[in-house]
Amino acid sequence: MFRFANPEMLYLLAALPVAVVIYIVARVVRRRRLNRFGNPQTLRLLMPEASSWRNGFKFFIWAVAFVLVIFAAARPQVGSKLSEKKSRGIEMVLAIDVSNSMLADDFEPSRLERTKYAVDKLIDRLEQEHIGVVVFAGEAQVQLPVTSDYRMAKAFVKRISPSLVSVQGTAVGSAIETSILTFSPESGNSRAIILITDGETHDANALDAASYAAGEGIRIFTIGIGTPEGAPIHLGDDYIRDENGEMVVSKLDEGMLQSIAAATQGAYVRATRQSIGLDEIVSEINAIEQRELSVVRFDEYDEKYPYLLWTALVLLVVEVLVFGHRNPLLARFDIFTRRRGAKD
Repeated sequence: MFRFANPEMLYLLAALPVAVVIYIVARVVRRRRLNRFGNPQTLRLLMPEASSWRNGFKFFIWAVAFVLVIFAAARPQVGSKLSEKKSRGIEMVLAIDVSNSMLADDFEPSRLERTKYAVDKLIDRLEQEHIGVVVFAGEAQVQLPVTSDYRMAKAFVKRISPSLVSVQGTAVGSAIETSILTFSPESGNSRAIILITDGETHDANALDAASYAAGEGIRIFTIGIGTPEGAPIHLGDDYIRDENGEMVVSKLDEGMLQSIAAATQGAYVRATRQSIGLDEIVSEINAIEQRELSVVRFDEYDEKYPYLLWTALVLLVVEVLVFGHRNPLLARFDIFTRRRGAKD
């Protein structure tokens, strides 16, 4: 298996086209300036040591070395040892509401940002659990399939936003159905869904989906985020308003969330400004019978960046040794010029 340990370093390759453009512009400007002094053929006779192609060759060597250094900084690695590890744990899917109502600011800076912060901290505490992420509004989408790669999970959670789902609404039933499909076949009854939403839904399918999940041995834990008195929804530079121009106030609706949790022998927790409730939920989840899960991964990677660095170093040494003009000391060896009498 091949991978880059620091793939973000590859963005530096974007600087190469800029360097090429700068080099070309500099050569054009230099040529125009020389042409002001006189005929190019005369100038070549006056400056026999000048060599335009050498400068181009030096730039080419530098560019190749630059690319190699960037690839080295990205740390290319090749997996050398494949192993299958066994661990006892559960699979949990976080179904996170990303509808516009989650932008209400009764939780600072917003319900959604507060949720993302809490989920990020939860992932830091996971050890053997496998985690997946589903986002939903008027429809549900898998943001991250169930995985044990916590680093990847944290990266995907940071990118959660209302723009991920184009259809507005709060399709809780669709979120539950999509979450069920995200679990791996071998997870058995060691499965749990954590549903985080403000509960503002008129989805009649939600309880049916919860009943189906219960039949599959999946427990659903619900977290209601928001306040009963509600808060306006900040979108862009203004608040969302109704057809009368009045600000829309989003209020927490706990009834549906409590019913879903009860139908699956889960639990409902109301989030507070001090705690979203994930710690309480995870304590409940740890009581679920844990199943032996397998993870196939590369445990050892061979670092390949030293080869790139050594090659880049050699190229830079060559670039320094190649003069930008003909070397008078080497002129007698006639290395860089064609021999007299050679055919064109």
